[in-house]
Amino acid sequence: MAAIVHQKDKRSGLTYAYESVSYWDKEKKQSRAKRRLIGKVDPQSGEIIPTDGRGRKDKNASIKESTTRGAVRATNVSRYLYGATYLLDKIGQKLSITADLKRCFPDTYKQIQSIAYFLILEEHGALLRFEKWGMLHKHPYRKNITSQRSSELFASITEAQKQQFFTLQGKRKVDKEFWAYDTTSISSYSEQLAQVQYGHNKENDPLAQLNLAVVFGASSNLPFYYRKLAGNIPDSKAVHHLLGDLEQMGFDQIKLVMDRGFYSEANINVLYHTHRKFLLSTRMSLNFIKKSLEPLYDNFRSFAYYDSDYELYAHTVSTQWNYRYKRPYKGDVIEESRRLYIHYYFNIERAADEEKRFDKRLLALREELLEDKPRKIHESLYAKYFKVTRTPKRGVNVQIKTDIVEQQKRYYGFFALISNEKMTAREALQFYRNKDVVEKAFGNLKERLNLRRLLVSSEQALEGKLFVAFIALIYLSHIKKQMQEKNFFKSYTIGTLLDKLDVIECFESPGNAMRVGEILRKQYDIYEAMEIEAPASL
Repeated sequence: MAAIVHQKDKRSGLTYAYESVSYWDKEKKQSRAKRRLIGKVDPQSGEIIPTDGRGRKDKNASIKESTTRGAVRATNVSRYLYGATYLLDKIGQKLSITADLKRCFPDTYKQIQSIAYFLILEEHGALLRFEKWGMLHKHPYRKNITSQRSSELFASITEAQKQQFFTLQGKRKVDKEFWAYDTTSISSYSEQLAQVQYGHNKENDPLAQLNLAVVFGASSNLPFYYRKLAGNIPDSKAVHHLLGDLEQMGFDQIKLVMDRGFYSEANINVLYHTHRKFLLSTRMSLNFIKKSLEPLYDNFRSFAYYDSDYELYAHTVSTQWNYRYKRPYKGDVIEESRRLYIHYYFNIERAADEEKRFDKRLLALREELLEDKPRKIHESLYAKYFKVTRTPKRGVNVQIKTDIVEQQKRYYGFFALISNEKMTAREALQFYRNKDVVEKAFGNLKERLNLRRLLVSSEQALEGKLFVAFIALIYLSHIKKQMQEKNFFKSYTIGTLLDKLDVIECFESPGNAMRVGEILRKQYDIYEAMEIEAPASL
């Protein structure tokens, strides 16, 4: 005799349904029962969602999904959270993420999208929680993805497939826009990964790390390429390889905008050699930067150079770069002059803040000397800024080297950008400030997508998880851009906006079209801001 038995798992909080069949055990001469797992019980509808058995691996299981075209027909009466995943579905269509993933990963693209949706909507969520999330949400794959299955999925993602996806997405970006390039450090608990090394951690995390380099469209605000680097490689060493990767994907006519960590003479020379346009921040301490500023210095803070929108003074100087290139086959060195533009900026508030911090530092250093309590780590600063004498009667006498201090303060409030494409100082600053999209995207990667510290222990798991997180980052970046343009950050964060949509339900039953629950005015406003047509409601 068969019966359906419900049993709650105390660890996960999920309720499972078992088919219990009674039989007579001849040896023990007593009634016994055999149980077979048939599914999970939907906490809202009470319906049983079929499964192939908990803890049992199907011998024919594969990470490949059905390629049958058309909508999946409902086999049970069910209710799902739908509003946020619907938004992601439409963004995927709009940005061709779905089409490009399907082309590159024809058998697994729905699984990749479902995990990306989970990372976006389940903030800080570990993949162990996908089962519960998947039961409640309507998502592309429509099935559970266990930890083992996700590991198999990550391992199946090949380098060739990733490069194909990067190429497809890169060709969809805005023509002639600058591409912002930057790196971030991601800490790892595992030192067994090949590229996890100790290096300069940008967040002062004591763990070993790997570096992640990402390329964004500075106008579209969308990422289209990333590259994993060893944790001990400085930014200045990564540009040459980036150019090689982009050339291999067919991107020759590019414009890169980078911060001053990427400045080196070698990098500038390779950018000129490969005919790449660039916009780069530099240090004011560089000799050619200071030298070109001198003719302008006394009159820089004049009305003609003031920009009221940015509230600073700006001016551009045309100069020459001493280009050098060693030809590997001939062994000789080509030396030429190449045109370079230096864009100078001066901010009064910045100058005042820098001077105030410097004066406080000088006072603290002088106090250490007067109290005869010098610190070893400050010896070079004492020698640079002070003249110290000691006499039996007067003790320690400390005098500031005024000329050195004035020279130090001379460039406070100034900063500079260099480019090999002609533009105004205002245009250069606008392009450069668009680069902030990369730094803010790194925040999304580490915080919302739970990548601040990696817990993976294998190279395959690392590569796959980074790629799926990158897919999620494309969706998040688009949402963030739309929120900024529609001034939605006054009312929402990305999380609260998605939560506002996530409560919209859909209903499915055999033989009937899917129905969508009630949608409120504020939810319609969100879809409108995202430039997405809201789903048809009841």
